[in-house]
Amino acid sequence: MSALPTTGREWHLIARPHGWPTPEDFALREAAVPEVGEGQILVRTKHFSVDPYMRGRMNDVKSYVPPFQLDQPMDGGAVGEVIASRDDSIAVGDHVLHGLGWREYAVLDAKRAAKVDPSLAPLTAYLGVLGMPGLTAYAGLLEVASFKEGDAVFVSGAAGAVGSEVGQIAKLKGASRVIGSAGSDEKVKLLVEEYGFDAAFNYKNGDVAKQLKEAAPEGIDVYFDNVGGDHLEAAISSLNVHGRAAICGMISMYNATEPSPAPRNLAMVIGKRLRLQGLLVSDHAALQPQFVEEVSAWIRSGELKYSETKVPGIENGAEAFLGLLRGENTGKMIVSLDA
Repeated sequence: MSALPTTGREWHLIARPHGWPTPEDFALREAAVPEVGEGQILVRTKHFSVDPYMRGRMNDVKSYVPPFQLDQPMDGGAVGEVIASRDDSIAVGDHVLHGLGWREYAVLDAKRAAKVDPSLAPLTAYLGVLGMPGLTAYAGLLEVASFKEGDAVFVSGAAGAVGSEVGQIAKLKGASRVIGSAGSDEKVKLLVEEYGFDAAFNYKNGDVAKQLKEAAPEGIDVYFDNVGGDHLEAAISSLNVHGRAAICGMISMYNATEPSPAPRNLAMVIGKRLRLQGLLVSDHAALQPQFVEEVSAWIRSGELKYSETKVPGIENGAEAFLGLLRGENTGKMIVSLDA
């Protein structure tokens, strides 16, 4: 048996960003790998996730998830191979999903890891289409937004890991029309040609409300919000009576230093009897088995497609995160140490 690693590299947040983060806010540092205690496992990271919600964790504010601590390793979703185990439920050679990303090696309690099967789907799928972003899409559309067959659905940030899955699930479940917004003409083309959206538009090409009305002349019944701001304002204008919005993210505001002026039409919520509900995936863990069963079948049949943007090398972890905030990814943004 080869000797276990004694040190590994990990990303630390070293300064709290004001507005857009910069490379100087992060540091890649060598650190000791802890001893594996009773009931624990040592995992060699193969891939880790960078996600928009992590920007909020860089601020020192109380939120639904604790902020990153300065000069400490950051964390997030990761998949890897177990190289040492002191727990009977997980063996050396098993692959697991866990929450200690942003590092080469992770020591954690076995009960905080979930075994994943690389023969059912590629390991990276458990960080995206079959992971937290996928469950967010599934639960947000079906439970929070109470989607029903025949609904017209609008998704903002539709080329991302969550948005692209929302639109496809809506089509597979019988939506009358699915519209997406994205930040480039290439992504718009992908939404229509690859993911089967009925219409899509580039929000940088003109007024969002006007483009949405042209794409959905009969209005929308469901809005899945990843962007906030002018997109939420446009959706409120286009939502039909008793429309529902699942508020998942507000990426337009994550790096803002001033409050957003939009939406300015909230009074419409009253007359249209709209329901706007926030969405946290952690509230919907009970849906996980049903979600994996249904979505993995769609992936195997080819009915549901997904994209990944893989950035090779742990040394590029911070740059991958900054690229995500700039919209350089199509689908799930992943840092791959297995390249």
